[in-house]
Amino acid sequence: MTKKLAALIGVVLLAAGCAHPVSVDDLDAARNTAEAAQSAANDAQRVANEARQLAQQAQTTANNALRAAQDAQACCDATNQRIDRLVEEGLAK
Repeated sequence: MTKKLAALIGVVLLAAGCAHPVSVDDLDAARNTAEAAQSAANDAQRVANEARQLAQQAQTTANNALRAAQDAQACCDATNQRIDRLVEEGLAK
């Protein structure tokens, strides 16, 4: 049992002790609640990790797309310059 889980059970038991004596059922209920909370936290952490990984993949894809767009723009600019030179040469004749 993790320290956090044990601490949570302790807090629940302390609060329950103020109202009435602690029974085995109370202990089981507190343990079940703490375990459910730990499980939910673990699931949330797993989902957060998956979301982080997907975001990193999306950023990589976006960076690759930007580089491809920049390369395409450079190619287009070079082609336009060649066309302009050809037109100028044709007009000069």
